[in-house]
Amino acid sequence: MSKSNLLMITTLGLVLTIVESMRFDLQSGHTKCISEDINSSAISVGKYNAVNPNEGFPLPDTHKINVRVTSPYGNNYHHADQVDSGNFAFTAAEAGDYTTCFTALEHKPETTVAIEFEWKTGVAAKDWSKIAKKEKVEYRLIMLLRAFSAI
Repeated sequence: MSKSNLLMITTLGLVLTIVESMRFDLQSGHTKCISEDINSSAISVGKYNAVNPNEGFPLPDTHKINVRVTSPYGNNYHHADQVDSGNFAFTAAEAGDYTTCFTALEHKPETTVAIEFEWKTGVAAKDWSKIAKKEKVEYRLIMLLRAFSAI
């Protein structure tokens, strides 16, 4: 693959990158849901974590969350209970609104959990850096073979 094709692919990936990244607060005992309209057969990846309020110390048990990702028809794509972080990845079987719900466990006194959440879908879910590295290795190999064949 030529350098111009690699540059075009990388540029296209950067231009079309749509990243749903956010940070929000969740009160203990409450649920917050985020929906994303996803096309059928589209790849979707997400990662989330509860932010540690006391950096350098273990995350308190009050910051454990439950997470569930469901399809428009209620099919479960990811489910995790009492976690502080996690990842999910799936290929959408049906088009429509996919929902990720975060629930903070009930605590007295009430606490606030900050959650960082990143959700990528479609072109944005593709790891362009790995593709670029692979293409670069292939390009160098071709150039090396051409150099040896010229000797």
